Amino acid sequence: MTIRVLITDDDPLVRAGLAMILGGAPDVTVVGEAGDGAQACRAVEEAAGGAAPVDVVLMDIRMPVRDGIAATEILAARTGGPRVIVLTTFDADDYVLRALAAGADGFLLKDTPPEQIVAAVRAVHAGDPMLSPAVTARLIDQVTDTASDARARTARERTARLTEREREVAVAVGQGLANAEIAAALHMSVATVKAHLAHCFGKLEAANRVQVAITVHHAGLL
Repeated sequence: MTIRVLITDDDPLVRAGLAMILGGAPDVTVVGEAGDGAQACRAVEEAAGGAAPVDVVLMDIRMPVRDGIAATEILAARTGGPRVIVLTTFDADDYVLRALAAGADGFLLKDTPPEQIVAAVRAVHAGDPMLSPAVTARLIDQVTDTASDARARTARERTARLTEREREVAVAVGQGLANAEIAAALHMSVATVKAHLAHCFGKLEAANRVQVAITVHHAGLL
């Protein structure tokens, strides 16, 4: 299976560098480039109507016209939309945390070694997390600072929809575990973990693992 990637960055040199890196992977194809978030959203929409929809978007944060956060929100809301990996210079950047909360599936530093960039695209495409537990913890702390009683009630209502096994998977996601680690801890196959996680996304109304973690935290399950 070929992973179709759209590169979004307002710096042509960055786009060219990423295209060169990804172009060397036999299972990855760069299907387009965009200079801002608006162009990225249009490219994804146009590709969705054809035979080769975009699977993964590499999304810069600070861009003109429409920034990466606004574009990520739009793409995350699409049914069957692409995975989004945000690009940043600093891993503690507040913009990155906001993008992850908006629905991004992970982040990459722009100076990440080439082989790790390819591995990240493959991992996110497969539905695995691209976040360290430390980053997830920082994001949860930031969101919790502004958490309200209403948000906690909503989180408890949504987690009540989960089966016992789904709740165990959701809590493990909140702890920052990858699918393989969850499978080992809960004595199930990775395929079963992914199936439970898909149910968690639907029942928790979450676009990605970060939002699952935030919901579980607000519900008091962590």
